[in-house]
Amino acid sequence: MPGWRSIRGRVAVVITVPICLLLAVAGVAVHGRAEALDDARTTRAEVGLSLRIQALVHQLQRERGLTNGLLGGEEEFRPPLAATRKRVDTALGALRSQSAVEDVVQRDMRHLAAVRAAADKGTADPAKTLTFYTTAIGALNTVDPVAATATRADAQLSNGLAALRELAAATESVALERGLLNGVFAEGAFHGHAYIDFTEVRAERVAALARFRQVATAPQRTAMDKAFATADAQRATAYENQAEGAVDGSALHADAGTWWDVMTVLVDDLYAVQQSVGDDVRHRADRLSHNAELGLVAYVGAATLIAVLVAGLAAFASRSLTRPLHTLAEAAHDVATHRLPATVARIQQSPPDDPELLPPESAPDDPDKRLLGGAAEIAAVANSLHEVERTAVHLAAQQAGLRRNTTESFANLGRRNQNLVRRQLGLITRLERQELDPDALGELFELDHLATRMRRNAESLLVLAGQNPPRPTAAPVGALEVVQSAVAEVEQYRRVMIATVDPVRVRGHAVADVAHLLAELIENGLNFSPPTEPVQVHGWYDAEDDTYSFAVVDHGVGMSEADKQRANARFCDSGEEALLATPTRFLGHLVVGRLAQRLGEGTQVHLFDTTGGGLSALLALPGRLLAPAEDPSSTPPPPAKPAVSALLNGFRAGVARGEARTTQATQGASS
Repeated sequence: MPGWRSIRGRVAVVITVPICLLLAVAGVAVHGRAEALDDARTTRAEVGLSLRIQALVHQLQRERGLTNGLLGGEEEFRPPLAATRKRVDTALGALRSQSAVEDVVQRDMRHLAAVRAAADKGTADPAKTLTFYTTAIGALNTVDPVAATATRADAQLSNGLAALRELAAATESVALERGLLNGVFAEGAFHGHAYIDFTEVRAERVAALARFRQVATAPQRTAMDKAFATADAQRATAYENQAEGAVDGSALHADAGTWWDVMTVLVDDLYAVQQSVGDDVRHRADRLSHNAELGLVAYVGAATLIAVLVAGLAAFASRSLTRPLHTLAEAAHDVATHRLPATVARIQQSPPDDPELLPPESAPDDPDKRLLGGAAEIAAVANSLHEVERTAVHLAAQQAGLRRNTTESFANLGRRNQNLVRRQLGLITRLERQELDPDALGELFELDHLATRMRRNAESLLVLAGQNPPRPTAAPVGALEVVQSAVAEVEQYRRVMIATVDPVRVRGHAVADVAHLLAELIENGLNFSPPTEPVQVHGWYDAEDDTYSFAVVDHGVGMSEADKQRANARFCDSGEEALLATPTRFLGHLVVGRLAQRLGEGTQVHLFDTTGGGLSALLALPGRLLAPAEDPSSTPPPPAKPAVSALLNGFRAGVARGEARTTQATQGASS
């Protein structure tokens, strides 16, 4: 997972999951509020459309009643019928933009003009005309959105819509009854199925009013009761009772105009109640829409606020963790790379008065206050790091004391051996001067050689201990004498062949170290080559680089490339760390490296493969270690720092010159 490798990434992942869940829950809630808002707005629009459709229905109901009365013979209905038709056309034109209403017009009201013309001429069938208008009104009520509105979540709104639907049905029944009896009273009696139609209309009105009372509010029921309690409504009831008594087809003596007037008042009152209920429903829908808008804004705001708050807390928590950890990492890095090494160096350089005690300046500083001010766990880690630093410093002090004691022991032991060997050599020299027997003198020579090797080993021990002052030499010594001195300090000196060695003089202060260094390289070649194979020593001067090079060439087992690289590294870095990490069988490499460092800048030692097998060692001495020749014309040029590649090339060229000039190697030996 991206970012999981860091604490900041893990905190982000851990916080992101609940944030996503929270946003999902908030999204569901916001979606619900959005749906509620959409429903409220849809209901408000539907109620407005329903009221406009009911206004058209109301005018069509009036036109239906006036037309039925006109067909019954009441000519006085003609003027109000014309005015009603204009209102119907106006309301119908306002609703033609609604596709559902337009479909009703095209399907159920396309013959409206023909029906009106037939009614004006008196040739229309009253029953068919009544059926035409009733069908059209029923179709309009069918497309009324309130009539088809599903149950809403709000009970008050749902009851208001139901009341509006039932009130529309009751108003239609009253208006249909008005038109039906208007024709009957104009004719003076019931004919055909007119009475059955009358009773069915009455039954539908009673059922619609009963359903209205179940869902209407108290004010709405009171308004309905007032509409049926007026004087016109009472007179209309009396006409209805008279019509009920004419079931046998007896003559009805009722004024159709009066019946129309009183029923029109009742229909208008019911329409007023219908508009009042519609206004209540619309106000309720407006309130729900407003509440839904507020709820949606509140939910969105709350979700945004919570998300921002959680994200801020996550960022703060992540920062409170990562900043102390970053500081802790910096402190640990500073301890590992600067403070601890510097403290150890001060301990190692401190006076050896009491190695087991820390010097006052070597004690580590207090832990970072920023770490201790963080979380408890981070502060605990910081304290642990501080304790680790103190323990490391204490161990470093102990190790420094142990190394100092070990080094001093080595140095003391080396100096003792050196003094004893020096005394032994002095005694052997006196015995050699006094001895006349050749055999005994030869044995003394062998004893002298063994003592010389012991002196070199003691000096190597002092070199490793870092306390070996160079042996004083007053005058410069020739290169051949230096090589002979080195050969005298190895065990199998008879196998050493001194090839061509260009004449040059080495300054006195460097003679002992150069001889010691060459002795280590020669003995290394002797130890790792067959007993029958000689080890060659070459020496040549390179005037171009102002360097003098010694080469020790053997044809032994050689070294792998990795071992050669490690050996060359020891020649360059022979400090205390190299001494601790170097195996004991390679301590001679460290002796060579330390001697090369003591000879100063420009002195280089390098190992490389010998042509035909074996190993070659190259010692390059800078010009500053060379003394002027006795002949001023042969004085070397000014010193210059050689490169290893140039030394190798010079070595190969010198060997080639030596082999060309010398046909027989000179066997070197020392007394």
